[in-house]
Amino acid sequence: MKFNRREFAAAATAATLSTTTWARAKATATVKIDRIETFPLRYPMQGYFKFFTGPHGSSGRAAVIVKVTADDGTVGWGESIPIAKWSDETLETAAIAIRDYYAPVLVGRDPTDIDGAHAEMDHAIAPGFSTGMPISRAGIDLALHDLTGKLHGQSLAEMWGRPPGGPLTLSWTVNVTNLDDAEPAIETGRQKGYRNFNIKVGPDPEFDAQLAQLVRQAAPESFLWADANGGYEPETALRAAPLLADAGVDVLEAPLRPNQISGYQRLKWQGALPVLMDEGVIAPLDLLEFHKLGMLDGVAMKPARCGGLQSCRRQIEFCQQHDLMWLGSGLTDPDISLAASLAIYSAFGLQKPAALNGPQFLTASVLSSPLRVQGDQAYPPTGPGLGIAVDEDAVRELSKPAS
Repeated sequence: MKFNRREFAAAATAATLSTTTWARAKATATVKIDRIETFPLRYPMQGYFKFFTGPHGSSGRAAVIVKVTADDGTVGWGESIPIAKWSDETLETAAIAIRDYYAPVLVGRDPTDIDGAHAEMDHAIAPGFSTGMPISRAGIDLALHDLTGKLHGQSLAEMWGRPPGGPLTLSWTVNVTNLDDAEPAIETGRQKGYRNFNIKVGPDPEFDAQLAQLVRQAAPESFLWADANGGYEPETALRAAPLLADAGVDVLEAPLRPNQISGYQRLKWQGALPVLMDEGVIAPLDLLEFHKLGMLDGVAMKPARCGGLQSCRRQIEFCQQHDLMWLGSGLTDPDISLAASLAIYSAFGLQKPAALNGPQFLTASVLSSPLRVQGDQAYPPTGPGLGIAVDEDAVRELSKPAS
């Protein structure tokens, strides 16, 4: 019997697998999802952030922690992190979507077939313009990655065939409504060891340019990232971009709502600043189409926004293949979601400071050993799956209704 070179290499590799690896592969081949549990809760917070105000946001950072248990007893943990003031998903809708729609179609399935799980979730809640309920399903996706890694004894980086990477530099968020508050906010970040800053801007270009100047003066070597969260109108954004560039801003994220296609095209043609999209890029197909339309220079990545790690990984790979900028961002991620973001950004070699401000605003953790953050350096976990140990008692305590 003759082998070609590829077949020979595959056979040789298979022949060198250890007895332990073969035993693990055999054991996991028959593992099925036994149950999926949800824990809706709110993490306590500190400081002012515009998305966490009002009767719902001010009571804490909403999250639905997801526990997926396999029939061999292995557990995977994930987290969905909706923000009602940022998206159309809420704590209540996320909990219902996971419990009543996604969980029933996933129980009994192979937990390592993550693509198959996403296909089932597409059938359970159909896509609209893009992926249906992406923030909600991200919790399932993270839990399945965690469970698969534990079953195979692999970290996320190993699952993707990537090096583990090193610590990431974090960016401090400056979100003020009065310029007099800017310098104290900047100084707080500097005292905690942060050297890079991101600012919330829109809808007033003049105010935003003055804010950017204050940050640039205080931190002349900073990577300065302005995020409008879709807060400008097209004509205003065209006026704002040159002002922000002159003030020392390096990149402008989400200047417009994602359906303002011609506005994005005009901003990119103007070329005052690199323009990144955020909220409107959910599935890899969205990124492909927006790139074809000439709407962007890159993407601010968020596993929590785009349906989880599977979608995020493919979008990062697309950016790398097409010479697009990609930055690491988040949704004020609590510990479980933050661990996933740190792992993927590190594994794919993120070069710029990451706007992951969970450590800045959140004051509680459900992990047995908190994530390591020293100054502006955040260290991704390296153990199997997400590399974290969740304290279920802490989860249940946070999920108790407020008295």
